[in-house]
Amino acid sequence: MSAMLEGREDTLPRLLRRNARAHGAEVALREKALGIWKSFTWAEYEARTRAIALGLLELGVGPGDVVGLIGDNRPDWVMGEIAAHALGARSLGMYRDGLEDEILYLLSYSGAAVVIAEDEEQVDKLLNIADSVPGLRYIIYSDPRGMRKYADPRLMAMADLVARGDASHAADSGAWDRLVEATDGERVAILCTTSGTTSRPKLAMLCGRALIRHVETYLEADPRGPQDEYVSVLPLPWIMEQIYALGFALVSRMRVSFVEEPETMMSDFREIGPSFVLFAPRVWEALAADVRARVMDASPFKRRAFDWGMKLGLAAQAKGRRSRLADFLLFRALRDRLGFTRLKSAATGGAALGPDTFRFFQAMGVPLRQLYGQTESLGAYTIHRPGEVNFDTVGLAFQGVELRIHEPDANGVGEIVTRHPNMFHGYHGVEGIPDMRDGWLYTGDAGYFDKSGHLVVIDRIKDIATTSRGERFSPQYIENKLKFSPYVAEAVVLGDARPHLAALICIRFPIVSKWAERNRISFTTYTDLSSRPQVLELLRREVEKVNATLPPAQRIRDFVLLYKELDADDEELTRTRKVRRGVINQKYGTIIDAIYDGQEAISVDTTITFQDGTKQRIRTVLAVSSAEWAREAA
Repeated sequence: MSAMLEGREDTLPRLLRRNARAHGAEVALREKALGIWKSFTWAEYEARTRAIALGLLELGVGPGDVVGLIGDNRPDWVMGEIAAHALGARSLGMYRDGLEDEILYLLSYSGAAVVIAEDEEQVDKLLNIADSVPGLRYIIYSDPRGMRKYADPRLMAMADLVARGDASHAADSGAWDRLVEATDGERVAILCTTSGTTSRPKLAMLCGRALIRHVETYLEADPRGPQDEYVSVLPLPWIMEQIYALGFALVSRMRVSFVEEPETMMSDFREIGPSFVLFAPRVWEALAADVRARVMDASPFKRRAFDWGMKLGLAAQAKGRRSRLADFLLFRALRDRLGFTRLKSAATGGAALGPDTFRFFQAMGVPLRQLYGQTESLGAYTIHRPGEVNFDTVGLAFQGVELRIHEPDANGVGEIVTRHPNMFHGYHGVEGIPDMRDGWLYTGDAGYFDKSGHLVVIDRIKDIATTSRGERFSPQYIENKLKFSPYVAEAVVLGDARPHLAALICIRFPIVSKWAERNRISFTTYTDLSSRPQVLELLRREVEKVNATLPPAQRIRDFVLLYKELDADDEELTRTRKVRRGVINQKYGTIIDAIYDGQEAISVDTTITFQDGTKQRIRTVLAVSSAEWAREAA
């Protein structure tokens, strides 16, 4: 056991108190509001957390209760979470863009007593469902703007809660220390939602001691310290943001900054210039697409310079080197524009990142590495070591983590199973742990070890498909290659039990619309633009590029451009942007059948519902495009 745990700093409230006492004047958190960065020292961090905890205590929150949190990443979120743990309560993070029925499910399932909400938008959701959650006693809101018109007795301003807590501390200055001393590292502290790719998310039960020990193990593989800067942009309900914004920050004293709004993320990110970044694959893909889109708008000279620089960079990167000339002429400015100038470490996790996108950033000089893990295993437990980055792998396991392949086939491919001392405690409200056997977590992912011992993750076992001709393929692998194109936002590859592969593709509207304007192609809406024959031909060329990199049996023969973007609100994606294939196959089954029936045009008459509840009828015709090799074969 580590020296820290021997000192009984085995809960997040204990770590916060330790840091406040030993490093009280140091900056712990920053938040940008109204264009100005506000800093919180460790002492201020603890003082506000203490006030929130004592205020919640005044409201009757105690051991075993559940405190929900919803909104953008904010200091009040992490403070509210630690405050809940100090009371022996459990925290439950909910995605800010969750719909009312999703929030209702989580609050009812968990039995939440209090929710800390960011603003009026979240309060509206909660009030609409509050009567269906009889155990919900209070809704605490941080941003008072727009709240004067509400009179619900369950509502309370965060400022009022903090005032109650401060008054309680003034009356009994030892109350906070008694609460912190009573915290137990083996008590369940966090209810963390799983991805929910096939059904409603489960709530993994995590305890403080396991999280802290796993963070320490992680830091041995990828060190951090008080000099490091991190910008919190990934959703706080996700396990990896819990590890970084709470675990890493409290254990290593890494400074954490919170951007003003999602729309200002990259400009705020650049102002901080973090030394470490974790983005989900969709963010890396969007950044790569944005860079390529800006190049398309540049002058012919700059486009040629970019292409030449990328060619030099990729050639050097393939040999394990960096091109100094390309760095001087191109990549240094690119890294500065993206806010990557001071990066010492960068990571991606949560889903697979396509190798083309990986190479793009590696050539640019971004020290990008791949992570792999699950919520149930406290997030990541493998990572590339410096100098050992391999685009096809997720690296090596952390110290103390056991990995093996269950029932490998002749090629060594089987189910990935793992165990380590810091696993979750089961699922809230579920008897037993179906995916655990003899302490081993059966991940449901297919993979193998390469010759260097690195873990290679292929796809979810249930998603690995086989054509009717007996040819196996990974849809996710091909989808990631498609999404490297700046014009492709999402792709779903089809072909399981079918004679050949096909795809449903969603255009990346901001970039395709720019391309259309530059080429004098008129359009009105996303649906209208995706139906234009010139756009279909543009995407056909992109599919051809991907096909050229694939073996014949895994090439896409036919594809259609969908009339709308895939959306988590429509349950087509999870909140972490993973495709729900079952929903796709059911919802677009008629279109999929028409593709394989050989139809060249598919009539669509449907209604879509927007997040605000408004509906729109869509009547269009989807053209089925075939790859060049399929046309020649026909």
